[in-house]
Amino acid sequence: MEEPSQLNRAIIDSSAGAISGGISRTVTSPLDVIKIRFQVQLEPTSSWALLQKDLVSSAPSKYTGMLQATKDILREEGLKGFWRGNVPALLMVMPYTAIQFTVLHKLKTFASGSSKSENHTNLSPYLSYVSGALAGCAATVGSYPFDLLRTILASQGEPKVYPNMRSAFVDIIQTRGFQGMYAGLSPTLVEIIPYAGLQFGTYDTFKRWASAWNHNRFSNTTGEDNISSFQLFICGLAAGTCAKLVCHPLDVVKKRFQVKQ
Repeated sequence: MEEPSQLNRAIIDSSAGAISGGISRTVTSPLDVIKIRFQVQLEPTSSWALLQKDLVSSAPSKYTGMLQATKDILREEGLKGFWRGNVPALLMVMPYTAIQFTVLHKLKTFASGSSKSENHTNLSPYLSYVSGALAGCAATVGSYPFDLLRTILASQGEPKVYPNMRSAFVDIIQTRGFQGMYAGLSPTLVEIIPYAGLQFGTYDTFKRWASAWNHNRFSNTTGEDNISSFQLFICGLAAGTCAKLVCHPLDVVKKRFQVKQ
């Protein structure tokens, strides 16, 4: 059994992650809704594509640009349309973050032989990537039904197929069974392995670079404590951006599986 200090640290990390994740989900929900609408629509999304011979007979896309999509959603669904699916997204954050941080801490403790976070920073990049990937897989499996409901609710325009999360859940269970709540899990796991691995692996790498840079600039500082909050923010932003850029195609495939009836 963990010592109280270690257990408290795990609870604090999980709670802080859940709160920050919930805030970021709520703030970025409009962009997430627009992204999902583009990912799940099957029509060509540019006028150039419509000029191709094999697409001449295709209907024009509902959403063709970010500004146009924003205006259409606002006109048809009102301001609340940009937060469609936010409730299951918030419910997803809590188990996802708790599982992810707990598993990640356990794996890094096992790999480094120490439960101290400063020793985790010294792990090799390979172990950082593997630990992040496994933690992401565990968190995804544990919170996937909420992710599915979030995608389904955020992807529907007007008229709505499901008025709320409960109706979507009941219909999926009745029509597709319990396994329907895990539709698209396979491509999601294929996506989350490189995504979580890159996110945590590059984050640890960027932190090591920041720590080394600070040490060279201020020779009296050593370890992870010499990294400022702003530098940690930049490291997280850069790591998340790299992971998203690499794994976005897999995210599109996942969304298509999730909304498939």
